[in-house]
Amino acid sequence: MHFAPIPDAPCKTLRPRDVLALTVGIVIGAGIFRTPSLVAGAAGSAGEMIAIWIAGGLLSIVGALCYAELAAAFPNVGGDYHFLGRAYGQRLAFLYAWARLAVIQTGSLALLAYVVGDYLAAIAPLGPYGSTAYAAAAVALVTLLNWIGVRQGAAAQFWLTIAEVAGLVAVIVAGLTLSPAQAAPAPVADGSAIGLMLVFVLLTYGGWNEAVYVSAELDDAPRRMAPIMVGGLLIVTALYVLANLAFLNALGLGGMAATDAVASEVMRRAGGDIGAAAISLIIAIAALTSANATAITGARTTCALGRRFTILAWLGRWNMARDTPGNALIAQGLIALLLVGAGAFARDGFQLAVDYTAPVFWLFLLLVGLSLFVLRLREPDLSRPFKVPFYPVTPMIFCATTAYLLWSSLAYTGIGALVGVAVLGIGGVALAFITPVPDAEEPLA
Repeated sequence: MHFAPIPDAPCKTLRPRDVLALTVGIVIGAGIFRTPSLVAGAAGSAGEMIAIWIAGGLLSIVGALCYAELAAAFPNVGGDYHFLGRAYGQRLAFLYAWARLAVIQTGSLALLAYVVGDYLAAIAPLGPYGSTAYAAAAVALVTLLNWIGVRQGAAAQFWLTIAEVAGLVAVIVAGLTLSPAQAAPAPVADGSAIGLMLVFVLLTYGGWNEAVYVSAELDDAPRRMAPIMVGGLLIVTALYVLANLAFLNALGLGGMAATDAVASEVMRRAGGDIGAAAISLIIAIAALTSANATAITGARTTCALGRRFTILAWLGRWNMARDTPGNALIAQGLIALLLVGAGAFARDGFQLAVDYTAPVFWLFLLLVGLSLFVLRLREPDLSRPFKVPFYPVTPMIFCATTAYLLWSSLAYTGIGALVGVAVLGIGGVALAFITPVPDAEEPLA
């Protein structure tokens, strides 16, 4: 049975500023407000801590360069799904798309929604399940917004990113203008703590790869993707380094390690109760910005999956009037709402979502890195408008980094990780009952 080509396909709707806003907005989530204290606790000195944040930015840029080559050669709304399918075949690509729908993107969306819920509940409490109610509302909001149309979703992403960056800049200014903190005893850490610091830092930089999912909707994507992705990460790296310098100035290394909420402590010292309330709103906006970007990119993988498997064709329908993968957005939103509901019965919904998504995410990111080598060997004559510099060293560094983070995510996460791996296994079982159409056309580029 042949899968008939579907005539609907995305338009070149997005501008470079939209893709830049998506890149910056999805990376600067809640992590920068939560992980600096963990990194400080593992650092032997202030200089070592700042150096690891710079290193994290550089390693992320290495990954972005690898992805830019893949996106330039194979622009497609399937993103990683499309790369994996070309490199390893449609069965492995199906597992990835299943993981995106059931674990990675929906888990990330639920995680970010819980951050929104936790901080909005601190400002306006709604009772014992207030965080869950706010989280569910956040998922529904970003799903509806992007279902209405890509222009609305992109516009919201742009302005949310502006608000997010402005909020982080406000924290940076507050921390740098406070009187320097009196020296506090610094934590004691040996050389092995550098690996732990890198895990936290690279998790905080996570999400930069999502830009490739809109490459098919950007005019002249092969030429523009690399500058946009690298430029976005340079902006994020500068903001992250400045933020940590601000935290150091206000709290000192020991003070950073002693509090779970460095940004909240800085804003409390700078503005009292008003400052403490402001940081809750800033963090909620940052998480909502990342959630909106996650909704945009996640649905595009699901749409690409529907184009390849006849039984899932309803997910592959692209609404031309709204220029958006409407059915895929609805399916993604419903699964994320189920995960939000599950989090209501967990002791820590945020931690559950982290454990659930991390191992599966790093596994497939490693496979994408390896696919660059596979596709160079398999399709050596293909036009590549952008080639990763210093090949093969650059992608080797990226693959080594992701392999380490895969191991770390399995070593340090809890039972949620086993659930995520089990859900991935369900996708493997499903492959016994569905078959990809070998000559299916994917009019998604």
